Amino acid sequence: MSGDIKILIIQNNAILGSHEKNIERVEKMLAPYEGEKYDLILLPEVWNVGWYCPDFGKMAERVEDSVTLKFLSKLATKFKSNVIGGSYVRKTEEGVLKNTMPVFNRDGKFIAQYDKMHLFSNCGCNESTYVERGNTPVMVNLDIGKIGLSICYDIRFPEIYRAYSYAGADILVNCAAWPKSRPHHWDTLTRARAIENQCFMIAVSQSGIISGDEYNLGHSQVIAPFGEIIAKAGNGDGVLPVTINLQELYDLRKSFPVLKDRHELSVYSVKEVK
Repeated sequence: MSGDIKILIIQNNAILGSHEKNIERVEKMLAPYEGEKYDLILLPEVWNVGWYCPDFGKMAERVEDSVTLKFLSKLATKFKSNVIGGSYVRKTEEGVLKNTMPVFNRDGKFIAQYDKMHLFSNCGCNESTYVERGNTPVMVNLDIGKIGLSICYDIRFPEIYRAYSYAGADILVNCAAWPKSRPHHWDTLTRARAIENQCFMIAVSQSGIISGDEYNLGHSQVIAPFGEIIAKAGNGDGVLPVTINLQELYDLRKSFPVLKDRHELSVYSVKEVK
């Protein structure tokens, strides 16, 4: 797609442990934008329950009766927009919990899901105690382009984004609940993923307090393929509209054809010399 792509990013401070209250808050945030045309709407990681791992078990939802998925489907239909629904805690048929990113097309059809591959279990956090990791990168081929999906901690692992690059991704997405204590990492890593893969990078994070002295960063942002930050939110609740054009990406790849100098993945096996 070479025309303008209108994007709407939702940056919310989730209320811990309440699907209904968070859905209601997002609905209010979006109300001023009803009637406008958008091509892609995105939300943060676990925007519907907040980042508190001990709550994940009781807040988990099955696909067939998920109030979160029903809301996201209606959102896609109302705005006639593709929706990347951040993530929610999914309970599989086997009773296993996953941190899952759902994707809907403009007709409200649930077309794909990505399970977070890298679970954050450092600095006193133990996500891997509560959910199991996914094992497959997922790229969705929407009417606006090919989009590689990732969640929060995935951003520290460039391998997944390189895989998307080899698969022909135009846009990379990371939906997060990123901590306020590591802003430079957020900025540096998201820009690096855009630059090294010559892709647009859409990075979405929750905002505001989690609990006690823990805070989300906010600072959702969209980064151009050459590394410029073309839109950035503050640290509070809000909606960030931005327009991108993939022709910029195609022109860059033609004038500065870095990706053509990649070798096949098998070439990068390491020769260890002792």
